[in-house]
Amino acid sequence: MTEKKGWGSTVMGWFVVQDDHAPKVGDDDYVPFSDATPKKGAAETAKPKEPMPQVFNAPPPPAPGGNVDFDAVFEAAGVDAEERGRVEKAAELLKSLPPGTDPIVRKQIVEASLRAFGVPIDQIIEGGVQEIQALEAYIRAGASDTELLINESDKRIAQLQQQVADVRLVMQDRVEEQKQVMQLCNAKKLDIQAILEFFGQDAVAKVVKESPKLHEPA
Repeated sequence: MTEKKGWGSTVMGWFVVQDDHAPKVGDDDYVPFSDATPKKGAAETAKPKEPMPQVFNAPPPPAPGGNVDFDAVFEAAGVDAEERGRVEKAAELLKSLPPGTDPIVRKQIVEASLRAFGVPIDQIIEGGVQEIQALEAYIRAGASDTELLINESDKRIAQLQQQVADVRLVMQDRVEEQKQVMQLCNAKKLDIQAILEFFGQDAVAKVVKESPKLHEPA
């Protein structure tokens, strides 16, 4: 295994490898946890193989609309402002270097600058790893909450679908009942109509018109 590839499998796979030496999905020793949007059917392979240690000292903040308050996430994980400031200082120094600077020279410049500022490199590394593990824990906590929501929603949808099916069954039964009622009543009307026809249409019309109990059909 090359050194570059080793970065992708250390610290429980929290690091995200983004260069040409990054192992691909399917490598036996590396499963990128936050490298890309999970695809349907890939949930099992995307799950971490080892449990995540307890990272947060306080409940992490929500991410409304998918927006992350990184300072709040780090704060909940116990990474204070001073530790975050050291990491940010190193990031600013790296960004300030001209593109294409030799990696060895970049490392020398950044380390010399940090020493000049009195920023211990070990503390920067410690703070950086703390931030990474906080972000990984935040991802996993969000994924767990999302999975729980989806499972509960699926159950609710199944219940609603069953309710819809039950209501449709009641509707269908009522329609069939009414159809039978209509058929039986019409058959009975024909039996009674045969008696009235025996007395004649004029006689029936006269009685209907004179009786307070009867209404002339429209």
